[in-house]
Amino acid sequence: LPGLLRNYAPAEIFACGETAVLLPASAPGKGESTGERLTLLLCANASGSEKVPLRAVGDSPRPRCLRGVNLEQMPWSYRAGSLAGLTAPLFAEWLREFNEGMRRQGKSVLLLLAKHEAHPYLQLSNVRMVFVPPATALAQPLDRGIASDLKGHYRRRLLRWLPAERGAGQPSLLDVLHMLAQAWGDVHPGLIASCFRAAGVTPDAGAEAVSLTSAPGLLSREQLQRDGDPAGADGDEGMAEGEDAGELAAVPPCPSEREVWRSLATLRRYLECQATSPDLFQAFYELEDAVHMVSAG
Repeated sequence: LPGLLRNYAPAEIFACGETAVLLPASAPGKGESTGERLTLLLCANASGSEKVPLRAVGDSPRPRCLRGVNLEQMPWSYRAGSLAGLTAPLFAEWLREFNEGMRRQGKSVLLLLAKHEAHPYLQLSNVRMVFVPPATALAQPLDRGIASDLKGHYRRRLLRWLPAERGAGQPSLLDVLHMLAQAWGDVHPGLIASCFRAAGVTPDAGAEAVSLTSAPGLLSREQLQRDGDPAGADGDEGMAEGEDAGELAAVPPCPSEREVWRSLATLRRYLECQATSPDLFQAFYELEDAVHMVSAG
């Protein structure tokens, strides 16, 4: 196995595995039972440069909240499995999709995974599957901190849920899937690379510092303040020169936080129905996080 690993660059070595997360209790009156947990299939490469979109498996075959959603363009995917667990047919489906993605990128990669009855071996064109024996010193990188970091970000986003502002009760399965996609994006590439090194998959050479304070691409509070409107930073300066009372009266009032969250919910629903690329949701997630920062002061 060490000799096989040397034939691939860190960006070409992937590891996949499952972890489970708990769902919040369904809100009364929604008429939907989503079960108590989701099984997540995680996959990332050893350099941390590529995180495969999450595959979530639940026990509800036709969740009401997913009706009308353009599922092919979401930054996550959902399947129904037996007792919310990953089955061999579901994993084989994911393997073929993963292989097709590598084929489109012109990559030949190594995929490390644990031997399990739900992990069938497939002969694939661009993915070489390697089952790592549990007796070897090589450990599963996902168990070295990647899965737990994802769960920590997911719990933080659950605690941040504001029913009063959003005009809703407990988050639905659709809300949870979006939160999990955001939490997966919060997992820092440096952390992923260090977990692969700790598992013995890649050489422990000059690891970059790992920062878990914020997800890459998010705006910091200082950036928000620096990029804000300088005219409004010093308070009310009165009417500008040449501005009459009629023009001032036409300025709409500042919206409340509840109105802002309702507008964001409307925008998210529009994207769920009309999005042409999962990348659109990455921009939406950053916008939502920026609003959270402003709301928190």
